[in-house]
Amino acid sequence: MKVCLGGTFDELHKGHKILINKAYNIAGKDGFVFIGITSDILLKSKINVEPIEKRKQIVRNYLRKKKFGIKTKIAPIEDKYGPSIIGDFDAIVVSSETVNTANEINQIRRKNGLKPLKIVDISMVLADNGKPISSSRIRKKEINENGKILDED
Repeated sequence: MKVCLGGTFDELHKGHKILINKAYNIAGKDGFVFIGITSDILLKSKINVEPIEKRKQIVRNYLRKKKFGIKTKIAPIEDKYGPSIIGDFDAIVVSSETVNTANEINQIRRKNGLKPLKIVDISMVLADNGKPISSSRIRKKEINENGKILDED
C-alpha cells in the first residue's frame, strides 16, 4: 500500500512517532511511505522551529533506528496538501487535529477524478497531565518528547 503523511516534525515526539509507525504498519513490507515535512517558507510565522534540513535528518535518524525496511521518500511540502491531492497514494495518516485537511484532500481528489484516500485518524497523544503532546509545549519545556511533565504550574 502507498501511504502518505505530513507535518512539521519539529521536536520529534511520541505523537509523531505513532503517526510514522502507523504509516509503515499500513504500508506493509512491499509498500511505500511518503513523509512530507513542512518547508521553512511555509513556517516563516512560527518561532523557534528547527530548519527543514535538521527536521528531515531527525526523521531519517528515527527511521534508521526503527529499520522499517520499506521504500520511503521524505520531501518538503509547500502547502497543507503536499502531493496527496495528485499523488498515487492509497491512504493518508493524520492526527485528529488534521483530519479535516484529509477530508479536503479527498474532495479535491474526487473533483480531479482520483480515488479518495483511506483516512487513518490517530487520536492526539496525551501528556501525563492529559493535555496533548505538542512541539510547542516541548519547546516551552513544559513536557518532554514522551509527555512527561517538566514544569508544574
